[in-house]
Parts: sequence; C-alpha cells; structure tokens
Amino acid sequence: MKTSSPALKYLLEKDVQVSKRFVVAVSNLTFFKSLRIHSKFLEISCDGIAWFACWIAFIWLLSSKSLYQMQVNMLFGLILDVVVVSVLKALVRRRRPVASKDMLTIGPDKFSFPSGHASRAFLVLLFFAKLYPLHIVFLLPVTAWAVSVAISRLILQRHYVLDICAGAVIGVLEALVIGLLWVSEETAFSIVGFVTEETVDSME
Repeated sequence: MKTSSPALKYLLEKDVQVSKRFVVAVSNLTFFKSLRIHSKFLEISCDGIAWFACWIAFIWLLSSKSLYQMQVNMLFGLILDVVVVSVLKALVRRRRPVASKDMLTIGPDKFSFPSGHASRAFLVLLFFAKLYPLHIVFLLPVTAWAVSVAISRLILQRHYVLDICAGAVIGVLEALVIGLLWVSEETAFSIVGFVTEETVDSME
C-alpha cells in the first residue's frame, strides 16, 4: 500500500506498532493462549468459501418454508460481503503483517485491509441480533464467536488493528443494507425454488 499523505502514513505506522504491541502483550495471558489454540478453527469457521458451501447446503438440505426468507437474505448478505471486501482490498492493496505459508489455511489472499473475517463475523452477528433475532441463549455464543474471530486475526498476525476495526464497521453497515433491502417471503420462496429446481408454494 503506497501513500503520499503524511497523516495517512503516520496512521498506518501507528497501526503497525499498536498491532505488534497487542500481540506481544497478550502472548502470555491464559485466555489469549487458549484463543490462539483455537484460532485455526476460528479462521476456518468464518472463511468465505466455507460459509458459502455450508449455507448453500443448509438451504438445500433443510427444506423448511419457515426458514427460506432468513436463508435467502443471509445468502445475499454473504454475497454483498464478498463483493465489498474484494473491491476494497483491490483498491487499497495493503499487505498482510505476515505472509501465510500454512497449507491448511483456506485461500488467504495477500491483502490485509479490510478484514473479510471481521466483516463476515459482524455481519452474521448483526443479522441474528437485529434482522432475524435469535433467543439470547443462542445469541450469546454467536457474539462470543464473532469477537473471538476478530481477535484471532490479530493473534494469527493475519491483520492489523485498523483492518479489524474497518472490517467490523463494514459488517455492521452490510447488515443495515440487507435490512433495508430485505427480501420478502414470497420472493424468497421463488428464489429457493429456482435454486433447488423444485416447486415451492409461496403460501399455504
């Protein structure tokens, strides 16, 4: 990422310093050690490819009319997230703190800003907190997961603090957009019927 602005250059340098200090500061804390152990699982659990594959399978296998509207709107949210994050990464082109050499990692690109994992995690969190509210018993684990995913990106040195914050804000904004463009139940039935190549009655 190249910049001629002194202010932006200063901000990015501070971001790098704060990110490094965070990793060093939490390296000996019990909670963060535990989080690091599970960081690979957290990384995969919020991967874009994994989410798309699992969500399509979810729509295909769990054919429930009561879920169609939620499933379709979340699918559109995931598509929006991929498009927004991909465009921003292509424009900003900020390099990751450490290049990933882990062959088990599912396709990390080389650009860091914004964090797609953070945007996806907070999109999912806001979706199930505001757009399709879950019971508090289920929402608490989703909240813990979203926050853990964001922190794990720093611990794994996949991103800087600014990348995570920007990703979280983007995820929240994406959820707001999906709320404004919320697909109706009838339209959701039609889309599911098209995708699954089955006839779905809109109403009974």
